[in-house]
Amino acid sequence: MRGQQELPSKWPALSLTAAGGLLRVLPHPPNLAPVGAMSLFAGASLNGWQAYLVPLLIMALTDPILGMMHGFAPFSRGTVFIYGSFLISVAIGRRLRGKQTAGRIGVAAVLCAVQFYLITNFSTWLLGQMYPHTVAGLAACYVAALPFFGYTLIGNLFYSAFFFGAHFWLTRRQLARA
Repeated sequence: MRGQQELPSKWPALSLTAAGGLLRVLPHPPNLAPVGAMSLFAGASLNGWQAYLVPLLIMALTDPILGMMHGFAPFSRGTVFIYGSFLISVAIGRRLRGKQTAGRIGVAAVLCAVQFYLITNFSTWLLGQMYPHTVAGLAACYVAALPFFGYTLIGNLFYSAFFFGAHFWLTRRQLARA
C-alpha cells in the first residue's frame, strides 16, 4: 500500500526531470534552458540521493551531446562550478519540500538564477584570460554576462512553472483515479 501512495509523486517527478534533459538539447537562446529549473524541481520533488544524482547524470549525459552539436568541449575547468551551482539549486529545491506555492517557487527560481550567475561568472573570471584578475575585471565580467542572466532568469521562471505545474496536474490526476 505504501508503494502505491509513493507512485503518484515519484514517477511523474522522475519523468519530468528526465524531460528537462531532453528539452536541454533542443535549440534555444544561450542560458534559456531548463537545467536550473530542472535542478530546483528535482530538489523539491525527488527523494534523497535521487534529487542530487539525477540532475548531475542528465548534465553529464547531455553535455557531450551539446558539445558535438555545437562544436565545443563538453567539459572544462569551469564544469565543477556549473555542476556545483546546479547542486545548490537542488538544495534550494529541498527547502521547498512540502511548502510549494507559486510565490515560493518563483522566489526560489530567481534565487537559483542569481546564484548561477554569480558562481559561473566568477569561475569565468577566475579561470579565464578574457578579463584581468582585478576587481575591475570581475565587475566587467559580471556586466558582460547580464544578457545571459536575463535568459537564465526567464528560463528558470518559465521552466519552473512548467515542471511544478505539470507535476501538480499529473499527480492530482493520478490521485483522482485512485
